[in-house]
Amino acid sequence: QVQLVESGGGLVQAGGSLRLSCAASGRTFSTYGMGWFRQAPGKEREFVAAINWSGGSTYYADSVKGRFAISRDNAKNTVYLQMNSLKFEDTAVYYCAADLLKYRATIASGQYGYWGQGTQVTVSS
Repeated sequence: QVQLVESGGGLVQAGGSLRLSCAASGRTFSTYGMGWFRQAPGKEREFVAAINWSGGSTYYADSVKGRFAISRDNAKNTVYLQMNSLKFEDTAVYYCAADLLKYRATIASGQYGYWGQGTQVTVSS
């Protein structure tokens, strides 16, 4: 069983920054890709960023490209999402997810088998 615990959400003004963390346990973290997704009120969950097992391959949604950065520390079993230049439309619950398969990075939510409980990010305009 894989457990994912997100932290770092909060209230921030537009233009500000936040760093989300996701601590993983329950399997060999370093061999699996990880992703971040978000869900705003009244909207479907959407892909934000993904990273492969080594951190050498990353993907981003167009809406966050150039502002967000995903990274991982395999020694700490943790994946991060650095969010800069935040906009009101970034307001959502952010979820960390762990891939079912090893090594790759994927943007498809259906390929992730484990999800955290989510952390709220609110950007005030």
